[in-house]
Amino acid sequence: MSDYTISPMTTHGTGAEIRGVDLAKPIDAVLIKKLNAEFAKYHVLVFRDQKMSAAQFAAAGEIFGPLLSQHHKDVRATGHPEVFEIRNTEVAPGEYRISGGSWHTDHSNHPCPPRATALHTVTLPSYGGDTQFVNMHLAYDELTADMKRRIEGLKAIHAWESRYTPRKMRKLSEDSAKVLPPPGIHPLVRVHPENGGKFLYLNPVRIDGIIGMEDGPAMALVNELIAHATQQKYEYRHKWVMGDMVIWDDRSVMHQANGDYDMKEVRYLYRIMVQDNPALWAAEGEKTWHAASA
Repeated sequence: MSDYTISPMTTHGTGAEIRGVDLAKPIDAVLIKKLNAEFAKYHVLVFRDQKMSAAQFAAAGEIFGPLLSQHHKDVRATGHPEVFEIRNTEVAPGEYRISGGSWHTDHSNHPCPPRATALHTVTLPSYGGDTQFVNMHLAYDELTADMKRRIEGLKAIHAWESRYTPRKMRKLSEDSAKVLPPPGIHPLVRVHPENGGKFLYLNPVRIDGIIGMEDGPAMALVNELIAHATQQKYEYRHKWVMGDMVIWDDRSVMHQANGDYDMKEVRYLYRIMVQDNPALWAAEGEKTWHAASA
């Protein structure tokens, strides 16, 4: 079945709602091609009225590519090894950890970061808990010509946890720490392999410096770019409804979760990540930080 309806969620082409696709059922090759084209166009796809087990959700993610193993190996969901759990967690009396509670893109410390991340609802709070997305193509396009020249060719160091992160990372388990890759080096400006457009590649949680720059000026530049990229005019804000599966392009958008709900209620979603093509990253001459500094 290849018929569906798609409705843009913003006037600037960020986010689109899809109805008429049951992701719990097998998807034919024609529909897979169409959905990947929509993904390259809209960056964030919202599939409504889905009801999937962990295994079915994993299969739905594979429409967009093979799955990527995630950092925290101790929060895997039952039913599939690459489906993980995202939920608010009480870490001390009255103190809660909100997963993804500041602007970022996922796993950018990897030599080949993910193509995409997807979430599927399990339990939602009665209000709040939105996820915000900003379009990094639009952010790049509206930079001044001087800034574009300034950042062209610059590469940032992406660590597991930047010294300058706005929020502390949850400690890795022993098993997770053993397979953590060394920091990666990625350009501040990338070219999207599917739609051909340039975009900013930023992550305030992980960027720990810029090759060839002193830390002070480097982080001032990163902060200036982040302030520009997170303007509301570039945003799609997703208000979760039970049955949603949302998948977004980890390359061309940043995102953040909101902790504006009653923490005594549970916000619980399944999460998967989709691998990118390592050859695309290698083609830009990227190396791990260890290799580059050897």
